[in-house]
Amino acid sequence: MKFAVMGAGAIGCYFGALLARAGHDVCLIGRAQHVAAIRQRGLRLESKFFDGHVPMHATTEAQGVEGADVILFCVKSTDTETAGQMILPYLKSDAVLLCLQNGVDNAERLTTVVPQTVLAAAVYVATEIAGPGHVRHHGRGELIIAPSPASIRIADVLVKAAIPTTVSQDVLNALWVKLVANCSYNALSAISQLPYGRLIEVDGVREIIHSTIDECIAVASASGVSLPDDIQDLTFRIAVDMAGQRSSTAQDLARAKPTEIDHLNGYVVRKGRQVGIPTPVNLLLQTMVKLREMAQKSPPIGH
Repeated sequence: MKFAVMGAGAIGCYFGALLARAGHDVCLIGRAQHVAAIRQRGLRLESKFFDGHVPMHATTEAQGVEGADVILFCVKSTDTETAGQMILPYLKSDAVLLCLQNGVDNAERLTTVVPQTVLAAAVYVATEIAGPGHVRHHGRGELIIAPSPASIRIADVLVKAAIPTTVSQDVLNALWVKLVANCSYNALSAISQLPYGRLIEVDGVREIIHSTIDECIAVASASGVSLPDDIQDLTFRIAVDMAGQRSSTAQDLARAKPTEIDHLNGYVVRKGRQVGIPTPVNLLLQTMVKLREMAQKSPPIGH
């Protein structure tokens, strides 16, 4: 099966490398420095089970999706529609786009841009870009994907490539569970630049996370989404299971890149306003990250 990865960041590179190692034709579409390193020596995949270079195609051009049966759509949530428009002229009519993104509404937004099959997916993986052409895997790596005529076949290919994959009607609920985790940890990790394990040790953090989760539960319920009864326990378990991981938002701020905070805590804030649920903690976390973003764009006072 031929795959393309639109948005070759940490998640796209990790899954792309596993598929390439399993013998599939994979083309990564990413930034110039990253692409140059991959073309020169392959993508370095560093994990507990493997550390080596994986040869694969790489390009900076949207045309890299041409001929692909499945596109792993991994761009930032802020770029969903723009990236969809970029690849549209090169998509096969029967291509399937798998949204491996943060947030809950990317697949819905992408379907307004491309006529091909778009599948929502919940992604559970801890990865980071450790340098040009180098992805580091910290843990997990499973997917839950929405049902479609092609989903079982795609899931079978992914499972055989060491990517545990489940097809489920409840993918929206799974996306909300992940959204709760992102809302709970991403902003705090970003502002502090601490990994989850150290973050949770700071006085007051547990209370903030509890309040964040409570707001998410209220908004989800008012929106017709049922979260698991043990959502608090599931969310706090992440600080143990991924103790050494910094959030993607923290990684973005560390590189002075725009974050996805408007599609994480910001999404809960917007949905809360629509359904009449106050979300002051999520609003504060969103605002703190936005302030950090603004500070990085602004010259120091006196200059």
